[in-house]
Amino acid sequence: MRKELLLVVVVVLAGCTGSISDLNPVSQDDTGDGQIGQEDGYAHDDPVSVTTEDGLNESERAAVLARTKARVEKLRDREFNGSVAVEVISRDEYRNQSRGPGGPGSDDPWNDQVWEALLLIGEDRGTGEAFGETYNTSVQGYYSPASNNITIVSDSPTPTIDRATLAHELVHALQDQYGNLQNSSHTQDRQLAQQSVTEGEANYIQYTYENRCQRTWDCIERPARDSGGESSGGQPSDGVFVTIYQPYATGPLLIDEQYGTDGWDGVADLYERPPNSTEQVIHPDTYPDEEPVNVTVPDRSNAEWSRFDHDPVADTAGEASIYAMLYANDAVDTEQWYRYRSAPSAGWGGDTIVPYKNGSGGYGYVWALEWDTEQDAREFEQAYRSILADRASERPDENVYRLPESNKFGDAFRVTRSGTRVRIVNGPTVEALDTIHG
Repeated sequence: MRKELLLVVVVVLAGCTGSISDLNPVSQDDTGDGQIGQEDGYAHDDPVSVTTEDGLNESERAAVLARTKARVEKLRDREFNGSVAVEVISRDEYRNQSRGPGGPGSDDPWNDQVWEALLLIGEDRGTGEAFGETYNTSVQGYYSPASNNITIVSDSPTPTIDRATLAHELVHALQDQYGNLQNSSHTQDRQLAQQSVTEGEANYIQYTYENRCQRTWDCIERPARDSGGESSGGQPSDGVFVTIYQPYATGPLLIDEQYGTDGWDGVADLYERPPNSTEQVIHPDTYPDEEPVNVTVPDRSNAEWSRFDHDPVADTAGEASIYAMLYANDAVDTEQWYRYRSAPSAGWGGDTIVPYKNGSGGYGYVWALEWDTEQDAREFEQAYRSILADRASERPDENVYRLPESNKFGDAFRVTRSGTRVRIVNGPTVEALDTIHG
């Protein structure tokens, strides 16, 4: 399991990514403290007197927090049953501290191979460095269940609270108070799928909150960005960002579908029976019936190569990560990247990535992918081969590609397809391919 993807309360904001209906829940009486829509002396429609240009003092911050909690309660039709604290730090402070998402991480050669297989993080850096770079520019805030604390990362010249980020993180605090933040998945695909519920609900409420600010609510101004500094927010040109943004982008549409069918009871069902693949999130009509295929890779390595002593020994990339790989490597042409849909990534049935190592510091992997139809498998194979063909310096065989050492993925690759199964073998040399997977 990748620790980099366990950050279930990280906010990576890039706007609404689909058509989502406005919430109109039936709320309980909100005329007094302890009722939905009433928090710490503020009702959801009460005005607050604050000045945002010079930041927020302690009393102003308390007022904004109380009213925002009341509004989140009103939208979610659920009452906070515990306290939540808020702090604001600058982006420089965030970069310099290690307790938040994107802080320094230890080397993880097993995980490095998984992300190298996706052609998203090359041999020029590790996953810890790559994730740190992405989070350092894209995180807007996060919630810590251990301390019940929300940290807002401010990009404005005068650090202040972004109302959208605060609303999003308060949803996470609410989820925590009702026991909905657990994530026990062991593969990248299922981890992203389960995050699609927690982050999908948070973005769903956040979108509705902003919609109300535009239409009916009196809201504090959102802080201006510092045009002279490094702008925040993930970029679709960053394949790591595209991968980890999937729960925020497509999760709200799954929430919307469940809410539209069964209200908040339907959303609660997602926590009881979370999606088992990102395919079920990207294509909500496949939830919950279309289960992924269990793909296995027989160990055909010789004595020189071995699998990692790692639990689990293999990983599953899933449709979202495959899409991110194809998009980041210019193998799909779509302006609506946030939909995570393309012909070469659709029709995913299941996959497994098995990293290998040898005693000389060499690494490789076997990636087997199962597709719904031969046409689906063929479309993926052609798109993947196009990536390698554009970079290969040698073609020793029609199925073998040798990328130059100057390339960050400068290894040998063997790509084969049999019916609905595509198999990719990677090693440091052409000769190593047969010794890793004969």
